Amino acid sequence: MQQELLFKVLVIGDLGVGKTSIIKRYVHQIFSQHYRATIGVDFALKVLQWDNDTVIRLQLWDIAGQERYGNMTRVYYREAVGALVVFDVTRASTFDAVLKWKDDLDSKVTLNHGRPVPAVLLANKSDQLASQQPKLDSFCRDNGFVGWFETSAKENANIEEAARCLVGNILNNEESPVVERDPGSLILSGYTSTTKDHLNCSSCVKW
Repeated sequence: MQQELLFKVLVIGDLGVGKTSIIKRYVHQIFSQHYRATIGVDFALKVLQWDNDTVIRLQLWDIAGQERYGNMTRVYYREAVGALVVFDVTRASTFDAVLKWKDDLDSKVTLNHGRPVPAVLLANKSDQLASQQPKLDSFCRDNGFVGWFETSAKENANIEEAARCLVGNILNNEESPVVERDPGSLILSGYTSTTKDHLNCSSCVKW
């Protein structure tokens, strides 16, 4: 019998970095240049057949770029088990804001054992600018990101890989998160050592 796991994943970053475009590409395989700015929070669901025994439902929370300056992020972040932090490689100010988003995240949600939720950094709109690998390798090591990827919603580059990296890190946490199997029942997700063997994604930077 397959187990179904539900993970709440935040997608955060400044206004206009492409969070909605990334989610639409990942979930629906569509891209548009003309998304309106998200107000408050939006939601999407992605279903992954992780392995023969596991179906994962990713509940993606698209947090509006201006929300970091409000008081609602604590409500939005509640019970999240992972995050994608996005910046626009063509706008330096959005990279400067990354640590403010990460600090906001770490201050408002932690895993059961007190550790920060795993976060993957997305250097988005990579179709418009050359690689930043040395800079981001050290940045992620120094600031607690489990990895980073150059992504492009327009070209559908590395979005699936980044999401799998994040999910692998969520599954690898020492204490399994509480996840919802179906309405009204909660289970603890249990994973064998064999399941973990192919999830060593903490150094998942490939680009």
